[in-house]
Formats: sequence, C-alpha cells, structure tokens
Amino acid sequence: MTRHPKFSFGRLRGIIVKEFTQMRRDRLTFAMMLGIPLIQLTLFGYAINSDPRHLPAAVVLADRGPYGRTLLYAMKNSTYFNFVEQVATEKEAHNLLARGEVQFVINIPQNFTRDLLRGDRPAILVEADASDPVATGNALGSLGNVVNTALQQDLKGSLASLNATDGPVDVQIHALYNPEIVTQYNIVPGLMGVILTMTMIMITGLAITRERERGTMENLLSMPTRPSEVLIGKIVPYIMVGYIQVGVILVAAHFLFHVPMHGSIILLLLVALVFIAANLAMGITFSTIAKNQLQAVQMTFFVFLPSILLSGFMFPFRGMPPWAQVIGEFFPLTHFLRIVRGILLKGNAFNDVILQLWQIALFALIALIIGVKRYRQTLD
Repeated sequence: MTRHPKFSFGRLRGIIVKEFTQMRRDRLTFAMMLGIPLIQLTLFGYAINSDPRHLPAAVVLADRGPYGRTLLYAMKNSTYFNFVEQVATEKEAHNLLARGEVQFVINIPQNFTRDLLRGDRPAILVEADASDPVATGNALGSLGNVVNTALQQDLKGSLASLNATDGPVDVQIHALYNPEIVTQYNIVPGLMGVILTMTMIMITGLAITRERERGTMENLLSMPTRPSEVLIGKIVPYIMVGYIQVGVILVAAHFLFHVPMHGSIILLLLVALVFIAANLAMGITFSTIAKNQLQAVQMTFFVFLPSILLSGFMFPFRGMPPWAQVIGEFFPLTHFLRIVRGILLKGNAFNDVILQLWQIALFALIALIIGVKRYRQTLD
C-alpha cells in the first residue's frame, strides 16, 4: 500500500490559491457574500423603525373655533400625526382610510367650542386604520396625554375649572378593520405575498437553469416548437402551483386563524394572478443571468431579503425613511400586501385596488420583456 505523504504546507497553499481563484471567477457568488451582509446592515441600521412617526391623517373639522385647531396643532407637534387632507364628510374620510391614503381620521364635531366652554367635556373621534397594529399603536397611545395637556395654556383664569381630573376633552378611539388588534389579521394575509414571492421566483429560476445544465432545454428547442411556446409551457404549471398555495393560505386563514374576509375572493384571485406573473417573470430573468442552480438561489434571496423588509410585512412601511419607501415601492410585494389586506380586512373593491394593481402589472410586463429578451439571447 502506498503511504500518504506527510502534511505539506505547499500543497495546502496550492488548494487555498485554487479556491480563491475559483471564488474570483465566480463573481456573482462573491458579490452575494458581500452584498447580503451590507444590505442587512443598511436596512436594519437605517430603514427599520418600529416607532413610525409623521403618519398621514385626515381631518373632518366641523367646528371652526380656536380650541379644535389647538388640539390639531398639539397632535401635529407630537410628531406622530401629519395632517395631509381636510375633508368635508366622514364618507370621504372613510374612503381615504379604505384606500390606505391616510392612517387616521380626526373628527372635531360641531359645537365643540361651545360644549367645551360649558364644561360638557366634548368628545373628539379618532378613527385609525388598525389593519397594521404596529403602525398605529404608539400614536394612539400618545393621544391621551397630548389632548389632556394641549389646552392647559388656553384654559386659565375663569376657565381653569375646565381642566378637570379626567381632562377637558373626551377622546374616543375607533380602531377600524382590526378592532381587537389581532396580530394574525395582519400577518397571515401578508404571508400569502411572502410565500408566493419566495417560491415563484426560486422555482422558475431553478427549473429553467436545471434544464440548461442537463441539456434537456436544447432537446426541447430542437423539436418543432417556438421558444415562446416552450417558455409559456414551463410557466403555466407554476401558475397552478401558485394558486394552490393561495388556496391553502386562504383556507388556513379562515379556519385556523379566523381572519375576516370582507371583500371579494374572486378579485383577490385575479390580483394573485398578476402578482404570480410578476414573480415568475423575475424568476425567468434570474435564470438567464445565473450560470447554475446555486446562483439562481442566491439571486432569489438577494431580492427576497430587501423585499420582505421594505414591503411593510415585518415592519411598518410608513416608519421607514423616505429613501427606503421609494425603494420599497419598486417591489411587487409592497403593493400586493396593501391589496390583500385591503380586500380581506377592509372589503375593498376593484376601484380601491386599481392603483396598486396596475403597478404590479407594469412590473410584470417590464420583467417579462427583459426576461424573454435575455432568454432568447441565451438560446442564440
């Protein structure tokens, strides 16, 4: 028998140099190794904020007296509320809440000033979009102290008696769409988008890359079929897989987590089709860039990580800085989360989700055009 030679630092050095050379040639993997930690540091260090402030709010100001405006200024100075709309009716305000354009509606009723000066302790109504409890929790928690101290400078002298122990104003809070602040109502619908994003991109990227590695893609193309027919034929089964995932999540949401479903399931399935198409198109693009299946998986996580962090699934979207919100708007998951939560929790109709839907459709179209173009180039 041939004895193994003694340990050689020269041979060890050769293997180390070979590995570094291979790493240098595999630039995509090397970029992932550096890029993913940098993305995590940037997002968790700068973009993630569990105490969102400057949340958009609308005002229904039926009383033009100075005390109502004082309360509004005090809320604004608390930095939790940013008044972006003043509407005339509660219906307009509810439409803004349903579409997600505002997080709160502050209702100052008629005769607010008169009732305050009489000592009747008038009430103001604060309606909150509680479909995302984390986004509204701290702001609602600060309201009592803000309102109780807002009028202290105005209610002096003969009006000092109005500063009762309970405060001169009664704050009534209505948490809409999720009045019991159940976390599952927010998380479970969002999981639909997260699961579809991860699986659709990865499955498509792996399937097409695996075909190229094994040489079976060339066999398909040698048959009397067009490349577009082959591509569509490989995508359609994954659309069915996506719908199976949607069905499983909806059944679990209803029977296990008791998530309310106020809107149209047909509309939700239509939106899901566009969202699935967007993710499959992204997977096709990745498959044309990746040289092997490992790279396809790496590219999937390279997109999946910022998508899940910047979409509003784990952390409040409006709590992020403006630059992070701009980046988040480019991800289809951001818009799909708003749609699915709006349909299930708010009962949104087609007109309420069309703004988000066309952005997903635009992304799908652009990604599909890029993917098909690059795919044809790889075939040539």
